[in-house]
Amino acid sequence: MKDSRFSRAEFLALTSLLAGTTLFPKRGDAAPDGGTPSLRTVKSPGLAGVPAPDTGVATPKTGPTAAGSQAEYEQLRQGCTASLPVRSTSDDGAEYARIGEWMQRQKLSSDVYGNGDFVQAFEKKIADLLGFEDACFMPTGTMAQLVALRIYADASNVRTVGVHPSSHHVLHEDDAYSVLHQLRAVYLGPWTRPLLAEDVANSRDVLGSVSVELPVRWLGGQLQTWEQLQELKRTCRDRKVKLHMDGARLWESQPFYGRSYADLCKGFDSVYVSFYKMVGGIGGAMLVGSRDFIKESRVWRHRHGGNLYHLAPLVASAAMHFDAALAAIPGYVKRAKALTALLAADSRVTVLPQPVQTNMFHVFLRGSPQAYNRQRDRIAREDRVWVAGGFGQTRVPGVVSTELQVSEGLQGISDADAARAFLRLLEAA
Repeated sequence: MKDSRFSRAEFLALTSLLAGTTLFPKRGDAAPDGGTPSLRTVKSPGLAGVPAPDTGVATPKTGPTAAGSQAEYEQLRQGCTASLPVRSTSDDGAEYARIGEWMQRQKLSSDVYGNGDFVQAFEKKIADLLGFEDACFMPTGTMAQLVALRIYADASNVRTVGVHPSSHHVLHEDDAYSVLHQLRAVYLGPWTRPLLAEDVANSRDVLGSVSVELPVRWLGGQLQTWEQLQELKRTCRDRKVKLHMDGARLWESQPFYGRSYADLCKGFDSVYVSFYKMVGGIGGAMLVGSRDFIKESRVWRHRHGGNLYHLAPLVASAAMHFDAALAAIPGYVKRAKALTALLAADSRVTVLPQPVQTNMFHVFLRGSPQAYNRQRDRIAREDRVWVAGGFGQTRVPGVVSTELQVSEGLQGISDADAARAFLRLLEAA
């Protein structure tokens, strides 16, 4: 095999040079309906660490690429005693039973279309935690965010939304913002850093709202500094642009800033948070904002078909895990710093970002996805450590990436052993 070592300076220069512009349409390349073209219509080999546009895949490809059938893949993954990527359970029946047992122990009654003491109490808990007047539980984060952006567009009569080039709105929602709500995305700033105040100030388009992801998932969990975040809030406020937070991973951002969630959210007009990513629920999200904003959000939840007859099972799944999940995050971030230091000590490995800012990070290696998938399966069989969900080809020739996130899957294994297991991947290079 070829020598897998490479110059970090060379690699970072390449990723900086290639990232951000060619994936996206040039100004004036309009979609057939006059809006922003879909990524599915843009021909590009893909960015560093980003799936090719027409794959529709949000993360490095997982599944039976090396282990055989999907059943064999799941058996191999579930047989591991430790996992570097976030571990999801396939034992859904047992989780559903735990939800029912938890509700019975708490003596909780269900809701009817979201109306019930338990659901409303959880909504209030999240609103208070984030420093807002009210909250509305949503079946999905996609629904929550579309509702927020639609409300802002109708109120201002401006249908442009400023977003980072890697925004979930434009990469992973099948153009719902455009198809369902006739909104137009305006890309702000380069791919290679988080969205900043200067990007809003320098926009040549009038913006009705700006949607900011904290942290930026496709940058390995990168965040603005506290000063940059405050400047972004001031800039939007001064320009009377509504500022929405895509807080799918907001919970993991708090240790970086060392401030309360309410302080982080102060200055945003609305925030969405997820309950399945780090919290470990079976699904669901919360949209928070002013009392009038949430009142209108409930109407739009109904219009989106999200007014489920019973929301309580989803809410209970979130509530029963919530407090313990948030309490564990600072420890996960601390371990992520230690683990990435061990990985980055090997010259054949590049970690993004470095140092890490949350418990999430991306790792770049030289080689082919197929070879690394085969080696991952071998490590799983021999060491019972699941070192990666999959590997995505980047735009840097011969370089692949994978996304890792320290969580409860690493309980019972030391940082040194976890790093040692991951670095065994290089035996395939």
